[in-house]
Amino acid sequence: MIELLVKVLAAYLLGGVMGGDVMRRLRGGPDLRQAGSGNVGATNALRTRGAGFAVGVLAIDIGKGVAAALAIPALPWPWPQSSGVPVLLLGYLCGLAAALGHCYPAFQKFHGGKGVATLSGVFAALLPWAMPWMVAVFALTVMLSGYVSLASLLGALTAWAWAALHGGAASPAGRFALAMLALLVFKHRDNIRRLLAGSEHRFDKAMVLRRWLAR
Repeated sequence: MIELLVKVLAAYLLGGVMGGDVMRRLRGGPDLRQAGSGNVGATNALRTRGAGFAVGVLAIDIGKGVAAALAIPALPWPWPQSSGVPVLLLGYLCGLAAALGHCYPAFQKFHGGKGVATLSGVFAALLPWAMPWMVAVFALTVMLSGYVSLASLLGALTAWAWAALHGGAASPAGRFALAMLALLVFKHRDNIRRLLAGSEHRFDKAMVLRRWLAR
């Protein structure tokens, strides 16, 4: 039990290392929380700091998701009492902890990001065969609609559908994907309201497929 608690706590703390904060320390400039939408993730970084800065934020946030789901559960435990939890299940628990750490970082007054990039890293580590479908749905949605928030939600829905089809909705993967979908829906509740009202921010430049189809 101690191993389980320590590793889950370590994953949560790793999740709280915000890519936007790391890049700001490396590159300088204002806090992302004080710019644009006020979100510390890669989308707001792209809008307010440019592509190079956003790529750095994205890489850090994805990387910590991968590390939390794969590296932390596999760390050797030096004491004889182990958690007894299978490594794969521990990976799901650590992935969940990292996502919560990103969304609600304790050392940032629980003001974090929306968890999309970190969860992408977790999904890539634990559900790698679902990733091509997730990426395809995300990319097609952005290229057709320009809505990153909608694309993120549909990508998470795709992960749950893949897990449900290949292991069952009640499997550890299915329950984990459903929990992460619920977390993203909650974190994107304002975006959903704006989508329904037709006032959500849209990346018009990304709508290349829609423009091609309209020719």
